[in-house]
Amino acid sequence: MSKTYSLRDIVKELGGLIIGDETTLVSRVSSLAQAQTGDISFINDSKYLKALAACNASACVLKAEYAESTHLPKIIVDNPYAYFAKVSALLNPTFNIAPGIAPSAVVATNVTIPSSSNIGPQVVIGDNVAIGENVTISAGCVIENNVVIGDNTRLEPHVVIKHHCEIGSNCHIFSGAVIGSDGFGYAEEKGVWLKIPQVGRVIIQDHVDIGANTTIDRGALDDTIIEEGVKLDNLIQIGHNCVIGAHTVIAGCVGIAGSAIIGKHCKIGGAAMVLGHLKVADHVTISPGSMITRSLLQADTYTALMPFQTHKAWLNTAAKIRHLDDLSDKIKQLEKEIALLKSER
Repeated sequence: MSKTYSLRDIVKELGGLIIGDETTLVSRVSSLAQAQTGDISFINDSKYLKALAACNASACVLKAEYAESTHLPKIIVDNPYAYFAKVSALLNPTFNIAPGIAPSAVVATNVTIPSSSNIGPQVVIGDNVAIGENVTISAGCVIENNVVIGDNTRLEPHVVIKHHCEIGSNCHIFSGAVIGSDGFGYAEEKGVWLKIPQVGRVIIQDHVDIGANTTIDRGALDDTIIEEGVKLDNLIQIGHNCVIGAHTVIAGCVGIAGSAIIGKHCKIGGAAMVLGHLKVADHVTISPGSMITRSLLQADTYTALMPFQTHKAWLNTAAKIRHLDDLSDKIKQLEKEIALLKSER
């Protein structure tokens, strides 16, 4: 359940400057369009000024440059988007689960569960697992042998952590995620594929969020590493031996092939693909839907998109693409002939 705070209470907790009635009470966060009395909204861009003017919220969060755009009580901050996230967390505190072990949980005899942690119904925990303080392992999770889980980490229902993987502190792993499944490694011999044992681990450092149904493959030889502060959306595939740099964010349906190294503070848009064995520098942004086929060694925004067309138009475009080399050769020949004519004159 949400709590009610005055603007004065919020600023005392989170900082900021109040303009207007500091006793204004809010209990919910809301979009500009749907806000009602008791709600607080935010604006981070001038394109929403018209919506702000029509907003029915009790208060809003905005930059100083937009302060005159509304008569609502307001909190002035430099980064309204980040501040709004903090307000939302303040108004919607995490539900505290009582510590203990559900009777239906199956826990190996050589595992010690701290009294501060919660093990939900039908959880299975294998041998030699180390669990930190204040850990929550929700219903139906499977933790295989020799796994380490750090303090204050939360696993939502039906997460699977495969053997020998390590999960840091203050992580949040959402339902259906699988950490440490075998990487896709096969060697061909006489037309038959031989499986290569995947003997590495997955190492997840502190403060990492992993979305629902995301899969992170264990290393073939070396470890797959997800560094501190990484945020992964739902339905992401990260191949074996990848390294995802600290504080990188990756949107849903992204695929990163084996042994790719992604830098720190990168942003990868939804449904983008990164081929294996590539390197991506720090502070790179990859646009949604892009296919990255070579290493990106300088910080910049990269886009590799083909605008959608009707199928008939696409077939025509594809036919022309196949002749690009011939057209390029013809252009070069014409340039030579033009240069020759100019020299003769």
